[in-house]
Amino acid sequence: MGVDFILNFALYSFIGWMMETIFASTLQRKFINRGFLRGPFTPIYGFGAILIVISLNWIFIPTQNTSVLLISKLILSTLLVTVLEFITGFVLEKIFHTKWWDYSENFLNLKGYICLKYSLLWGMLAFLLIRIVHPVIAEYIYLIPESTKRYVAVFFVIYFILDTTISVISALDLRKTIIHYSDLSLDIYKEKIIKYKRIFFAFPRLLLLNANVLNRDVRSILNDRIDKIKDEIKNRFSD
Repeated sequence: MGVDFILNFALYSFIGWMMETIFASTLQRKFINRGFLRGPFTPIYGFGAILIVISLNWIFIPTQNTSVLLISKLILSTLLVTVLEFITGFVLEKIFHTKWWDYSENFLNLKGYICLKYSLLWGMLAFLLIRIVHPVIAEYIYLIPESTKRYVAVFFVIYFILDTTISVISALDLRKTIIHYSDLSLDIYKEKIIKYKRIFFAFPRLLLLNANVLNRDVRSILNDRIDKIKDEIKNRFSD
């Protein structure tokens, strides 16, 4: 069972990353690796899916009515994922002193971490998960030989430990760079901002960091870098 949970977590994290990346890339008309980790996984989707599956198996809902049972599961799933999103947003802001996403302008939001619009979206995804996606995935995972599943699970555990460690170290270094910018020379500061450009493009809210600080505006530094690259490309083709 534990091995199956690991495989489900990895698969749902990948599916979540694909959805987020396709959505962000479509909006910005360029490829955006929309995730905290370096690899193609967004763990909050993996945790959310596993949380829903475990909760619906363990929590008893006292009714035999199929419609009432389904609606109850959807409401419970929506609440669980919404709470998970709130906790994640709260923790990230406490660590990095800025919101990684902000729903403050959305109707019925709570401190900008969650809002009705996205909670309803999670509810729709939970419906698809419960009724369509998970039954199919669970069946295919069941068909995989146990020995193969164990090897794959070990691989994913090692991978997630390494990727999470590297990503957290990078994020903490970025936090230190942003907060203690005055301790760094302008050149070193710019190098670090450019080094972590993937994180800024993945979470556009972070582009507002140090917006009012002379020569330390993250958005301006990245835009200047992009302009320089464009000029270099033009010069190469014009020569």
